[in-house]
Amino acid sequence: MLSVLWDTRNYFFWLVLVSLLCFCIERIAPWRREQKALRVGIGQDLFWLVFNGHYAGILVASIAAWSLGWVERAVGGWPFTWPTALQGLLGEPLWVQFVVFIVAKDLLEWLIHNLLHSVPALWQFHKLHHSIEELDWIGNFRFHWMEIALYQGLTYFPLIALGVDGRVVLWVAIVGTLIGHLNHANVRIDWGPLRYVLNSSRMHVWHHDVELHGRHGQNFAVIFSLWDWVFGTAYLPADRERPARLGFADQRHFPRGLLRRFLYPFWK
Repeated sequence: MLSVLWDTRNYFFWLVLVSLLCFCIERIAPWRREQKALRVGIGQDLFWLVFNGHYAGILVASIAAWSLGWVERAVGGWPFTWPTALQGLLGEPLWVQFVVFIVAKDLLEWLIHNLLHSVPALWQFHKLHHSIEELDWIGNFRFHWMEIALYQGLTYFPLIALGVDGRVVLWVAIVGTLIGHLNHANVRIDWGPLRYVLNSSRMHVWHHDVELHGRHGQNFAVIFSLWDWVFGTAYLPADRERPARLGFADQRHFPRGLLRRFLYPFWK
């Protein structure tokens, strides 16, 4: 438990490194050249990067580690028996664990992301992320702190409970952050034929389209676009590079101040 928590604290170092890398890539080869680096709302997004990437993540990881430790002490061990296949997987090389868990975690994140759009109560929290009007790498971390509880609680918590090596958990988080940054970055990434497997900025920009191209939206994938193609939620028009406008319907009623956004929807 403690090793996972320690690696989670180290994650912030990698977050800064990945962020600087993506910022430099945007400056070298911007997709939308008219978009400024110091755009409107960049100050708020710096807050969300630090808060969501460090403090909120540490808090959730600490609560998870403490909770699991308390359960083990209270009952004299972990009360649940994991399937033999999962127990055996922990004996595999770390790279095998990494591949298996990043694929499984990404599928869970696709499901959670879909729920954030389809369940009205959850959409209220997810609106913050879709308030982005100019997409760039740092927009990857403009999300409500309740999403950390959802994503980490339903994806990282099982990994910790299973006893996955802290290094695997850390690298799953780093790769997920890198792909997430690039998906939001002001850089044209398409991946060619691999677009049916890997997500990209070319595909993810349509997720932020103010116009919905499905019942609840489109392109919910984080790392692997495969899930969208398989489940019928993919949208990648060949005749248009990017949407005319980003955001969501009735965005004019969404608060613009940091404090009210932080407390939304509890304080509208």
